Amino acid sequence: MTKIPYWKNFQHIDCWIFDLDNTLYPSKSNLFAKIDKRMGEFISDFLNVDLVEAKNIQKKYFHEHGTTLSGLMQNYNINPADFLDYVHDIDVSDLAAVPGLSSSLEQLPGRKIIFTNGSVYHATNVSTQLGILHHFEHIFDIVAGDFKPKPHKPVYEKMVREFSIRPEKAVLFEDMAVNLAPAHEMGMTTVWIPDEAHWSSADGEGEHIHYQTDDLARWLTELLADRGPIT
Repeated sequence: MTKIPYWKNFQHIDCWIFDLDNTLYPSKSNLFAKIDKRMGEFISDFLNVDLVEAKNIQKKYFHEHGTTLSGLMQNYNINPADFLDYVHDIDVSDLAAVPGLSSSLEQLPGRKIIFTNGSVYHATNVSTQLGILHHFEHIFDIVAGDFKPKPHKPVYEKMVREFSIRPEKAVLFEDMAVNLAPAHEMGMTTVWIPDEAHWSSADGEGEHIHYQTDDLARWLTELLADRGPIT
């Protein structure tokens, strides 16, 4: 794993795949905390438990099933649309555009795709606020993945099939290291964007992580600068 991007290692890439939450915007924005709060409220109401117990259930299902929604679906007769609509009904107006990110996305050659365990609505809402939605050709969300979350490998394989992606010519950017492992197995280049959350660092060591950065926009800017002038 290296922290320094070299264009020669990326000049073959024709598909740039980005996770959404805590990846296309920095974790310090605390936007995901709003979603986290809504998940606790939904569970409290749905199961008629207090917020403390709801939070315990929420975290238990996240660790055991990959997402809280997956745990609720496997343990209760829950309509996933109800959950997604509720937890993603958040105010994103205070989410600031990341300097340099839109410009870098514009310059990346090839297709750009959002790959998220959230919903299309949430990805659209957030990326619109960030001013970057127009850069993305597709959004592959939890619904498209048949409600199976990353890092379930069949979800990656379905995305690759649906969008005719050649894994050896694709790169995945993620804040959760464990979600990079299936991409690496398929032949993708991987970039890890760690944050302070403990789940971000799970499986944070190994050959499945090719590059690492704490600042996506800066990293892309440096990568493109290493490309040199276009002739």
